[in-house]
Amino acid sequence: MAPASSADSPADSDNAFSGGTPPVRPDIAALAPYIPGEQPQGGEWIKLNTNENPYPPSPTVAEAIREAATGRRLAKYPDPLATSFRVKMAELLGVEPDWILCGNGSDDILTILVRSFVGQGESLRMPYPSYILYRTLAGIQGARCHEVSFETDWSLSPAFAASRDGLRLAVIPNPNSPSGTVLRKEWLLEVAEQLPCPLVIDEAYADFAETDCVDLVRACEKVIVTRSLSKSYGLAGLRFGFAVARPEVITQLTKVKDSYNCDTLSIAAATAAVTDTGWLTETRDKILATRKRLEAALTNLGFLAQPSQANFVWCTHPQKSHKAIYEALKAEGILVRWMNFPSWGDGLRITVGTDEEIDAFLAAVAAILQRL
Repeated sequence: MAPASSADSPADSDNAFSGGTPPVRPDIAALAPYIPGEQPQGGEWIKLNTNENPYPPSPTVAEAIREAATGRRLAKYPDPLATSFRVKMAELLGVEPDWILCGNGSDDILTILVRSFVGQGESLRMPYPSYILYRTLAGIQGARCHEVSFETDWSLSPAFAASRDGLRLAVIPNPNSPSGTVLRKEWLLEVAEQLPCPLVIDEAYADFAETDCVDLVRACEKVIVTRSLSKSYGLAGLRFGFAVARPEVITQLTKVKDSYNCDTLSIAAATAAVTDTGWLTETRDKILATRKRLEAALTNLGFLAQPSQANFVWCTHPQKSHKAIYEALKAEGILVRWMNFPSWGDGLRITVGTDEEIDAFLAAVAAILQRL
């Protein structure tokens, strides 16, 4: 029998991919993708644009990776729950291991949370401006973003706690990006108790702040805290993060995660990293000292530098073009993050690098300001 022609199979023809836009869901085709900060693959750069730790991770990390790569360990599937990490982190946080879910970076955890709670046509609430990935995750679900703008002092109005039809999840980065500001723990607890849905407190930068919200998970069943090892532990290239939530919540989230979302090497390395508490204290202290110096120097150069509780500083200049400063710095091999938020404005987010990197940045930006 001759093969059927396209005319004989209209359904197949309608779904064919003929070289144009592939037949994905319409809302995916219309989705604006999340665009990470620039990651140049060659040349010599001073990278102050993606909030990476400027120092190498604890020496115990490389040792743990070497040990995990010996014998037949890589020929076998990893522990699906990353038990060794959960046990150690539970000890550090004062919770039980079943309060912790591990993921391939905190972005993986955020993806699991949005997939678990927010359905098509429902709403995810977030502050504005903040981490732009939240909007992308909602779009992937076919969900709506309900944004509540920060006030000029980077506080949030009571509107963030208001009930709304279809609201299934709220997320607040604390410290916030790009501002580096924090919201009071007491206020966050009040918001969580008023919301008709879970509240995710995204603490990617909490190790650089004066306080954190892990204890709110015990205080309110609706609070979920997410953390990353990319920033404070210097493991952005490894990809490891985790959530802290009530065990009944973790049980449901585990259904949604990929079977083996953390590999053998990342589990071993992450466990070793968080075990070396002395390294974290020493590295954090260096970054905070440089952050303080960076804030003061930017102020002396005429910038309005927002006091930060993260490993970056958000600044604006009342007279100069932020985009022009960013472009001039890039031409000299220095990357910072120029961010422009419609209805809010633009500015520069500068990662706290080593003292040598910050000295080079400050010298370059001082010269650029003279030219502009």
